[in-house]
Amino acid sequence: MKGWRFAEYVPGPEGEDPFERLLKIFKELLLHTSGDVNESLSWLTELDKQYNLTDNNYGIADFIQDLIDKGMISNNDKKNPKFTPTSKMEVALRRQALDDIFDQLKKSKRGDHNTKVSGRGDEFTSELRPFEFGDKLDKISMTESLKNSYINHGIDDFRMTERDLQVHETYYQSQTSTVLMIDISHSMILYGEDRITPAKKVAMALSELIITRYPKDTLDIIVFGNDAWQIEIKDLPYLEVGPYHTNTVAGLELAMDILRKRKNPNKQIMMITDGKPTCIKKGKKYYKNSFGLDKTILNRTLGLAVKCRKLQIPITTFMIARDPFLVNFVDQFTNANNGKAFYSSLQGLGEFIFMDYKQNKRKRR
Repeated sequence: MKGWRFAEYVPGPEGEDPFERLLKIFKELLLHTSGDVNESLSWLTELDKQYNLTDNNYGIADFIQDLIDKGMISNNDKKNPKFTPTSKMEVALRRQALDDIFDQLKKSKRGDHNTKVSGRGDEFTSELRPFEFGDKLDKISMTESLKNSYINHGIDDFRMTERDLQVHETYYQSQTSTVLMIDISHSMILYGEDRITPAKKVAMALSELIITRYPKDTLDIIVFGNDAWQIEIKDLPYLEVGPYHTNTVAGLELAMDILRKRKNPNKQIMMITDGKPTCIKKGKKYYKNSFGLDKTILNRTLGLAVKCRKLQIPITTFMIARDPFLVNFVDQFTNANNGKAFYSSLQGLGEFIFMDYKQNKRKRR
């Protein structure tokens, strides 16, 4: 008789697969270096010297070779010894972000995408109600209906009437088009605080969430500094802050253009920023003012917030700074749009965005 064969239990890091242990650290370093494999490996080597991450059986050279063999990094240019992440690594980075930020998804049912509107939808709930004219037959709960027929008519005179029928209560499913705006102005790395890396990580997790859980939804990603432009999901790990001001107007205008082309009735904008708008474009020139709330810039920004409200496009602002002066601006912006605002720490950013995305599933009236 065959039984279970148990391996020796080794507690702590020593019992982990050395490749997987180093890979988790390496992926974090890749985000901080905007996808620079060589710099990340250099940092990993320094960490190994300081914290003894490897041993004589498995070293950094073995780890690099495993990354190449598993197709996670490559070097297509033989003249240049610089490695680059592969598409497999990009997917791994998104999945890592999803696991870290949205761990509760593992406990949820795949495809859970409900609104608060009950009725003839397509997702069953635990609630039952009497049959009404027009209800689809596949929504009938046969077990409960049979039970009612036995109770109402008895076993000897079995028959089923309309008043015996029970149907499953359902929720409408919603499809949503989302534009995620990420601030890449210089303030995102000011004062020694790295705000762009958590923003990238959240964007990667959100993109993986939509790809795997809500394939009918759409997600477009915009970055904005002096100007705004659209990036692809695969570009997120390589996103860097530039010497830019904050042109929120350009970001909102581009977001509205994108959503205008989307056929989904439910549309929303999510904006991650750490400051007030300090730049707009007038013709071919930039008008900039980093001091205080410039009325010209503010009015253009609030005007677009109102326009989005009229188009039924709510804007959710995630402010990763708590300066009272900035909070005042966000309050004005949120009131103009009738949207929402979250004043989040860097650690809580992912949870806030996830919960807001889930709650924004709704059916347009």
